[in-house]
Amino acid sequence: MKKSVISTLTALLSITMIYPSTSSAKIADQQQTFPVLKHAKNPVDAGFSAEKLEKVDRLIEKDIRAGFPGATLIVIKDGLIVKKEAYGYKKKYNRLNLLRHPKKMKTDTMFDLASNTKMYAVNFALQHLTNCGKLNLDAKVSHYIPEFKDDPKDAIKGKKQLRVRDLLQHRAGLPASWSYYDPKRAGQLYSQERQRTLAFLAKTPLAYKPKTKQVYSDIDYMLLGLIIENITNQRLDKYVEQQFYKPLGLTHTMFNPLQKGFKPRHVAATERVGNTRDGIVAFPHVRRYTLQGEVHDEKAFYSMAGISGHAGLFSTTEDMAVLLQVMLNGGGYGSHQFFSNAIIQQFTKPTYDTYGLGWRLNRNHDVKWMFGKHASKQAYGHTGSTGTITLIDPAYQLGIVLLTNKKHSPVIAPEKNPNQFEGDGFATGKYGSVMTTIYEALNHQ
Repeated sequence: MKKSVISTLTALLSITMIYPSTSSAKIADQQQTFPVLKHAKNPVDAGFSAEKLEKVDRLIEKDIRAGFPGATLIVIKDGLIVKKEAYGYKKKYNRLNLLRHPKKMKTDTMFDLASNTKMYAVNFALQHLTNCGKLNLDAKVSHYIPEFKDDPKDAIKGKKQLRVRDLLQHRAGLPASWSYYDPKRAGQLYSQERQRTLAFLAKTPLAYKPKTKQVYSDIDYMLLGLIIENITNQRLDKYVEQQFYKPLGLTHTMFNPLQKGFKPRHVAATERVGNTRDGIVAFPHVRRYTLQGEVHDEKAFYSMAGISGHAGLFSTTEDMAVLLQVMLNGGGYGSHQFFSNAIIQQFTKPTYDTYGLGWRLNRNHDVKWMFGKHASKQAYGHTGSTGTITLIDPAYQLGIVLLTNKKHSPVIAPEKNPNQFEGDGFATGKYGSVMTTIYEALNHQ
């Protein structure tokens, strides 16, 4: 064999090859791995002003003194953990009663991520399945869920034309929500049993003509979660925990943590009196105790056994930082690759208004409340109603996770607006000021 041919073969064999496995795509060449997070010796190592970064502490601590319950924060940049802090309390109330000795927040406190579940469970799974060729974003929803079709009695029709990407863009015509758990509001689609609810997802009627507007919808992601289950033949929680979280070594990221060895004390509390909005709301089996370790979202808890595509995931800031770094790394971490950078670009490419495929994008001033004043146009992320936000900014190789328990606070006027909590009104609970302050701590600002 000629020397040039041997050299060529040697060069080809030295290229990192990726092999599919049941847990993740594993990089064969261990010398070529993705960056893993390390702790910065000081913020300056990652281009931050330590003095300016302390302004974030003062902002959040001011809110804590004024009554905001608690928060944890992590900031990563260039593969370094720049800041990891805990503020306030993971539990201040037992039902309506203020505790004499509130339980302090810790950096390893777990949080109910609410709609961040959509990104770090469902989107991660969809990105992986697309990368493996097991999911076609342009396939009809009915290809994966055969029962998904119009009922002759439906006032608005068009389900048979809907594609997977229409669900991801929140333009599928589905309602923002559906109260399956409440017989007075759900009608014939009443369910407090997961398998029954899964069957009802396909029967949920359209609320508007598909693709005529955009309505952020939990039902979209409940259906996407079902698509994942139908493709993988695994329940959503088992699939994502085995496919992503276990290979990444994430020991505090999961659905239903109280069923997996964790205690309420490990988790930040959310609503004070179950799902009653301080005693105003009632339906069969409604919880009336302070929620701590159980998913707050009603559809997820009562109708989906805590495991749903739209809500149910719990995590910590440090575990979440790893998931953000996977995205910043172009789809991998350490010796594992889950999807390619091309797939990330496909999912974070602007498709309509401030959305990519599921991800929220920093495309205009309308999302300053979330991204702050200085995030780049490449920035993307998501929020969760319990008080969680993730921000990923490839332009700066920056990731921010702010987890709060802002719903662990009084409802301001239950009779007028049962969904407005005191914690929603604080700067920390509105996110943008925290994000702006972190960016302003970068030395180039």
